[in-house]
Amino acid sequence: MALVYVARSVALTKWASDVGQGKHIYKLGVAEDEAAAKAAIAVGWGGESDWKLVQSKEVEDLDEETALARLGRREKAIDPTYYPRLKGAAGVFRITLTNVQNSLLVAKAMTADEPLTEVKVKPKDIADYMIRNAIA
Repeated sequence: MALVYVARSVALTKWASDVGQGKHIYKLGVAEDEAAAKAAIAVGWGGESDWKLVQSKEVEDLDEETALARLGRREKAIDPTYYPRLKGAAGVFRITLTNVQNSLLVAKAMTADEPLTEVKVKPKDIADYMIRNAIA
């Protein structure tokens, strides 16, 4: 079993906003288990140590390269070679909030119980969206 996780750093988000990448920056990764994921998050990426786990999910037989490629079909990955601060940290994505909102609206429309109202996107919703697209 592999663990797909999404992490977020407030300091890296502030930096990304300053360099024109937007404020919805998240890191997707795949680890062997929860302990390995927590160890990777504790080390951090991009010179920041304030990374926090947003969401994780156990999946069958998935490697990080495949998960990043699948999510890369929907969202833009930030190139770590172009931004030296990231220093080879693959899996850092710039999430388009409109895509997440559309995904949530479609899910709401599929359930007949809930009326269609405006969706307020939270970090957990973004993490669910990223994991869903990485494993599908």
